Amino acid sequence: QVQLVESGGGLVQPGGSLRLSCEASGIIFSIYRMGWYRQAPGKQREFVASIISTGSTNYADSVKGRVTISRDNAKKTVYLQMNSLKGDDTAVYYCNAFLQTTIMTYDYWGRGTQVGVSS
Repeated sequence: QVQLVESGGGLVQPGGSLRLSCEASGIIFSIYRMGWYRQAPGKQREFVASIISTGSTNYADSVKGRVTISRDNAKKTVYLQMNSLKGDDTAVYYCNAFLQTTIMTYDYWGRGTQVGVSS
């Protein structure tokens, strides 16, 4: 059974930092593209960052320069280091594991971790 378990969310002041973690089980972690998405109240879920097996990363323009995604294949964990947090970063953050083969698409989601940015 595939599980993605996020942790590290919380309430921080503007300008603060948080490090989110997502531990995966039930998948061959190293071959999956791992990503973070977020959903703010009343808004659609949006892409934040992703990292593929080679370590290549991609970021949404809204977080570029403030956020770093990384992965530890041995620990089957993906991280999201968020700095200089703003109120607009308030959202539930979801971990995603994605793999597309010639036969099937594998797309798994965690339950999310809440991030709040407020003074």
